Amino acid sequence: MLTAYEETVLKEAKRWEKSLSKRSPLLQRSSKQFQKKINKKIPERVHHVVTESIRKMIELALTSSDYIDPVEISSEASFREREEMVHKRLKKYKRTAAIEGAGTGAGGLWLGMADFPLLLSLKMKFLFDVGQIYGYEVRDYRERMYILQVFMLAFSSDANQKEVAMILANWEEEKEKWREVDWKTLQLEYRDTIDFAKMLQLLPGIGAIVGAVANTRLLEQLGETAMNCYRLRLLRN
Repeated sequence: MLTAYEETVLKEAKRWEKSLSKRSPLLQRSSKQFQKKINKKIPERVHHVVTESIRKMIELALTSSDYIDPVEISSEASFREREEMVHKRLKKYKRTAAIEGAGTGAGGLWLGMADFPLLLSLKMKFLFDVGQIYGYEVRDYRERMYILQVFMLAFSSDANQKEVAMILANWEEEKEKWREVDWKTLQLEYRDTIDFAKMLQLLPGIGAIVGAVANTRLLEQLGETAMNCYRLRLLRN
């Protein structure tokens, strides 16, 4: 029997899930096309940093404890209490990401590159925290794979997003199939969906302001995706 709070957030999660089946607004799709043109003008070294950062992120997520900081939460904590803790963690990570984005964005192209691996690390630490708060053993390989799927859902194109959403919706059946991640596809999806504003962070003069705003928005996007995924996983039955 769900509590009133659980029923409310489950409805929100179902609305969010339904929205994934809709195409991105025309303006958003147009901006992505424009972003692809800008990507071609970004030095190959920058794209290499993004690619290598994602490859390393996946390796660490699957094989090490680098992203795992033990979270203290009572096993008796209610679903609402867990979500309140997630909101607090998200606020903390958003603040850190904004400071980081402003600092690296102020340095222009080459210093701005440093923000990509730093932001990836923050995102993964946040997801591992969230998994623990909702009561899952994130040292389990299958839970690590679930976290990577959530990351992919948050930062994928329309076409790939629908596929990942289906995998997450049927995770109990799918989890034994996922033993490898195509990190090359993932890095391409991530690079093309980190948002045009993120590329503007690399420009001198406006990079600091853009970096802070972009990083905050990307963490909000990840937080919304993670919370709704776990809501559907835990409450929809």
